[in-house]
Amino acid sequence: MHRRHPCTLPRLWLMTDERMGAALLPSLARLPMGTGVIFRHYGLDQKSRQQLFDQVRRIAAKRRLVLVIAGARLKGGRLRHPGTTWPVHSVPERIAAERAGAGLLLVSPLFSTRSHPGAKTLGRIRFGQIILRARRPVVALGGMDAGRARSLAAMNVHGWAGIDALTMG
Repeated sequence: MHRRHPCTLPRLWLMTDERMGAALLPSLARLPMGTGVIFRHYGLDQKSRQQLFDQVRRIAAKRRLVLVIAGARLKGGRLRHPGTTWPVHSVPERIAAERAGAGLLLVSPLFSTRSHPGAKTLGRIRFGQIILRARRPVVALGGMDAGRARSLAAMNVHGWAGIDALTMG
């Protein structure tokens, strides 16, 4: 567990999106029990998104996966559901997320990623600056895989999230 943030949150997270296509459901079935799943699929219409979410929810329940719906909503500057995930790309965003009550900080993009081709990456130094005083568990996102996650051990990162590393093969 993250020394500064003792908790039972998963260390491994799958981020879903439309480009996963038919690989999503079989990928869920292969995830280790207790893995977190952050359901996105923003590009789907409401009915299709709800239908897919229902399928994902059933698999998650059977596999004992932790399922979270992305897209935290604010009410009066605070999260409606404290403890939710929050994307962070800078120190001011980390501070705002903590003030709003985020439970898990998704700091990205650490490395280059197919999700955002050509996007500027944080790199290890900037990533470290962002998380240095984090008061919430940090999950590294962007071009992550198990090897890169192990390389962050000295930074006390709680866990990592990915798409390709958890859906390929």
